[in-house]
Amino acid sequence: MTYILAIDQGTTSSRAILFDAKMQRVGTAQQEFPQHFPQEGWVEHDPEDIWNSVVAVCREVMQTVGISADQIAGIGITNQRETTVIWDRHTGQAIHNAIVWQDRRTSEICATLREAGSEEDVTARTGLLLDPYFSGTKVKWLLDTVPGARDRAAAGDLLFGTIDTFLIWRLTEGRSHVTDASNAARTLLFDIHQGEWSAEICDLLDVPRGMLPAVQDCASDFGETTLFGGTIAILGVAGDQQAATIGQACFEPGMLKSTYGTGCFALLNTGDAPVMSKNRLLTTIAYQLDGKRTYALEGSIFIAGAAVQWLRDALQIIDNAAESGDLAARADTTQNLVLVPAFTGLGAPYWQPDCRGAMFGLTRNSGRAEIARATLESIAFQTRDLWHAMQSDWGADTDVTLRVDGGMSASDWTMQGLSDILGAPVDRPVMQETTALGAAWLAGMRAGIYPQQDEFAATWALDRQFQPAMAADKRDTAYARWQRAVAAAMAF
Repeated sequence: MTYILAIDQGTTSSRAILFDAKMQRVGTAQQEFPQHFPQEGWVEHDPEDIWNSVVAVCREVMQTVGISADQIAGIGITNQRETTVIWDRHTGQAIHNAIVWQDRRTSEICATLREAGSEEDVTARTGLLLDPYFSGTKVKWLLDTVPGARDRAAAGDLLFGTIDTFLIWRLTEGRSHVTDASNAARTLLFDIHQGEWSAEICDLLDVPRGMLPAVQDCASDFGETTLFGGTIAILGVAGDQQAATIGQACFEPGMLKSTYGTGCFALLNTGDAPVMSKNRLLTTIAYQLDGKRTYALEGSIFIAGAAVQWLRDALQIIDNAAESGDLAARADTTQNLVLVPAFTGLGAPYWQPDCRGAMFGLTRNSGRAEIARATLESIAFQTRDLWHAMQSDWGADTDVTLRVDGGMSASDWTMQGLSDILGAPVDRPVMQETTALGAAWLAGMRAGIYPQQDEFAATWALDRQFQPAMAADKRDTAYARWQRAVAAAMAF
């Protein structure tokens, strides 16, 4: 048997998944690692925790399945995006904890740049907004803050990378300092039109270009590792949301996927031409194969599954996430509760980081079931926000089917509600490990054991399609109520 090892390095845990020659999952290992919150709004990871957890899960899954390195045709890596590491090229040691994508410490840097009129140029080149979410201002903060860092960077002693780059550098024992186009596109430093690092933005943020990794296709030769008992080539890399887009086989313009995890990330394939958003969506690279870039519009919802965790952990009205749909189904439908889950601000298309959560329409009879229903409906309403923004930007008057994945997609009630609010079909695939599958397919295709793009797309299999069952007037009334609630929450 020949296998592909997918490394899925996430925000709270690292996973290793083995796929066989037929792209079937045969083994999984997972390890959580600590989160660090040194100040309000700051989120960090110890890079050594990330590294050690990745090595541990790779060894564990190989041992569990009972295979050796010579049976692995290649490694595919998918990763939490935007999280930033700077390390010494001679020792491999990070100069500071990794600054996580969620971290907001560079808000003032972003505000200063906006006030100076820089955002229009940054967006035109990168497709992104001036927001602490992205890597570029994190790099600037580290170089400005860590003693001696600027001098060391100028001398060529420091390297920058997102988590994929850091892992590849460690796996290859310093032989490869590389990334892929999908991760480069999330740094705020990459010109997505030219396909290269932007000298202008590097100068704006005072980031030496010598720190930056080489940018390659998503399926490419990234180097070799000998850490698992033999030589294994690293052949595929993509940021987690782009990997899910690939795993969902969204290869044609107009295809849309949405991943429902802690947050929700929707990507609409726009083909070989970047579409610059008029609705504050992000323009990004979906993937790059054979030197050809495919672009996407992306919308980010900060709170999706995290709202269900709030029901479980803070309100304690459910014991586990799976109960939320059953509880919501028992709600009194004459009540019109609306939850705006802006626990950490509102993402696209609002981008209101200071907004906070609110609930509207409470009555004396509002209880656990009604709150659960409002919580799950909020995910559908937020998706419709993105849906409308994408349709406006994309301008294609065609029917679009949404392909869903992530933990929340397992809830039939939630997915039916999503279809009802969108007024469109929602397709849930048989293979739920779409992020890991995307990384595995990139590596397996490069290794020659997995099919090319068209054949791979043909293997996508439907588990269930949800069709809208709500009357159009009821749907529109509910969505108008949501829009009033969001406006009120932002005003507050």
